[in-house]
Amino acid sequence: MSGPYLNVPVPVPADGDCPIREVLDIVADKWSVLIVVLLGQRIHRFSELHRSIEGISQRMLTLTLRTLVRDGLVARTAYATVPPRVEYELTELGRTLLDPLTALDAWAREHRDDIVAARRKHDAPEAEAARG
Repeated sequence: MSGPYLNVPVPVPADGDCPIREVLDIVADKWSVLIVVLLGQRIHRFSELHRSIEGISQRMLTLTLRTLVRDGLVARTAYATVPPRVEYELTELGRTLLDPLTALDAWAREHRDDIVAARRKHDAPEAEAARG
């Protein structure tokens, strides 16, 4: 087989062990991506992350950070101070996500207008039918 699709991986059936699905569950979540990008800039405390990510609740930030720590992408360091201080930073594994996320960001910025135009074109017949 030849052509532009030669190196595209073959999906694993739903009942199989699919590493792509497993990883996408982690990194396709918008909160995870935002946290990884912020932590790619520097170490953050919980409150800094919460202030920096518009629309995330404290509970969602806590759950997302726990998942990222569990998956080995983020390191959590607690300091025995009063009040307690906790810092989050990307692990070496977490830093490997920065290149693919940067590439995805570049792709999204480059093609955003194309996607908006495609949506308008697709939705136009529905809008016409609703008016008619």
